[in-house]
Amino acid sequence: MNTLGDRVLVTGGAGFIGSHLVERLLEDGHDVTVVDDLSGGTREWLPGGVGFVDGDLTEREVVEEALTDDVDLVFHLAASKQVNTDRPREQFERNSEMTYNLLERMDAVGTDRLAFTSSSTVYGDAPRPTPEEYAPLEPISVYGASKLADEGLISTYAHSHGIQAWAFRFANIVGPRLRGAVIPDFVEKLRADPETLTILGNGRQEKSFMHVSDCLDAMLYAVSHADRPMNVHNLGTRTTTSVTTIADIVAEVMGLDPAYEYTGGDRGWTGDVPKMCLSIEKLAALGYEPELSSDRAVRRAAEELVEGMPDDREPRVATSDESTD
Repeated sequence: MNTLGDRVLVTGGAGFIGSHLVERLLEDGHDVTVVDDLSGGTREWLPGGVGFVDGDLTEREVVEEALTDDVDLVFHLAASKQVNTDRPREQFERNSEMTYNLLERMDAVGTDRLAFTSSSTVYGDAPRPTPEEYAPLEPISVYGASKLADEGLISTYAHSHGIQAWAFRFANIVGPRLRGAVIPDFVEKLRADPETLTILGNGRQEKSFMHVSDCLDAMLYAVSHADRPMNVHNLGTRTTTSVTTIADIVAEVMGLDPAYEYTGGDRGWTGDVPKMCLSIEKLAALGYEPELSSDRAVRRAAEELVEGMPDDREPRVATSDESTD
């Protein structure tokens, strides 16, 4: 069984998933450093006792400052995450450059373990439930293509440079601090207009939602138990939730009964995968099962977000693949 080591670097650690991961790592007694340019997160989400480097990982000087030779493990969450971006080339180049810079620096200083947050978007429109061995991988967004390219870079370093890696292909991760995604979007819309809710697409888009607490448990479990040079695991639930069901849950949590208006079409936008369910048999064989079903994860997240989101707060860009909904 692997251990995480004493010192952990979390890239993108001030974002939604990253900040929860940092809290968990501190609770478990690790020395944690965060590097983040705060474009999709906030310093306020970080607890005390965390080292912080404010900077962009496309700049090698920032990578050198953050990743020193005493770091035992890197959790790489930093990325440009908008699926429907209007600057796709920049997104692809930035994500690849950040990952390549980290890998080169790890090789230089002798840090030999990397956990990477990939995405279900690497599969594109695939049969469901989709296993990790499904091929060919044909992403339909530049974001998905960038994640697939990053996995390729990491695999090269895992097999040719002695770095052990874990790549996690996320379903839609939800929970406190989530911004720029379907659940907080519905909360904000219903606060603005409790009578009517506009839903992108036809409402029958159906995907797997995983609560951030289960996501963290799964990542930490896999890093401790999967021991191949390159370990790839889907992270999600066995069940799915439709967009209309999410609207029903959010409305119920808020005590409302709005009328729904649909924009039409089977996708919310270009690059949206309308139906997604990941096979988690590989993760289950390793010994981990998520606690919450997709519907229960959505409900818990809705309750947390209704309680935790100020009425006048602007939404942030999501730091998980929930931004694809």
